[in-house]
Amino acid sequence: QVSRLAELPYSCCSDDEADGVSLPGDTAEQDPGLWCPVPPKPSPFSRCVRYLAFLWNLLFLLLGLLLLAVGVWGLLAKAALPGGERGAPLGSDPMLLFVLGGLGASTVSLAGCLGALRASPCLLRFFLGALLSFAGLEVLGGLLVLLARWRLRDGLRDLLLLCLLRYQEDPDLQFLVDEVQRSLQCCGLGSYRDWESNPYFNCSAPGVQACGVPASCCQDPLESGSVPNAQCGFGVLALGPAAAGAVLHVGGCGAALGAWLRGQAGAIAASA
Repeated sequence: QVSRLAELPYSCCSDDEADGVSLPGDTAEQDPGLWCPVPPKPSPFSRCVRYLAFLWNLLFLLLGLLLLAVGVWGLLAKAALPGGERGAPLGSDPMLLFVLGGLGASTVSLAGCLGALRASPCLLRFFLGALLSFAGLEVLGGLLVLLARWRLRDGLRDLLLLCLLRYQEDPDLQFLVDEVQRSLQCCGLGSYRDWESNPYFNCSAPGVQACGVPASCCQDPLESGSVPNAQCGFGVLALGPAAAGAVLHVGGCGAALGAWLRGQAGAIAASA
């Protein structure tokens, strides 16, 4: 009986082999590639698509890091202004938009880079989900702009008026207002008279800026020189429209900005 039990495994194996049935272990020993298949070699087209996706995401990763660096630099540069005063609060600081935008763009682009390079399904799913989320937010934002364009126009007008009031309080806001007035050749919101609402430019305010406007309103701030004259707009609010028109751009920036946005609507939509 012991000899018969010792012979059973061999007899069973021989019977299975005789019947044409092989055990999994035996098959794996005979052909390891059957149980551990070698992944197919990617085609040249798939490799080209992978490397193009990697380079494209690498470009956006560098742009996102640059945007993040600019935002962090702006926050640190305004951390302590002369006199111990800070600029705008952190929640309303424009540089915070650079930080958040750069952080989001670099994170998504990094996931796309690693997912394309390592062929990671998890990273590629995250990358695709982030792109779809951004696309959905853009579509939703476009619909909201179309549906509430009149309310948005009034809100933009109030925001521009607030920019005039806080012109001297925030260096970023001052730079933005000056660039808009200089590039669009305008002054104020509706006209150059809107600067009277600013507490520093009002004619009843003390100081040399009373009855004045920023130098970015001037038609020729250089005045045939190499250094801009920061006082070219001083005292013009006390002049008549004709005399002020010889020195300033008397038209408001509200209409000029609206016309510029309408002209650039196609480029803005394409870039978005």
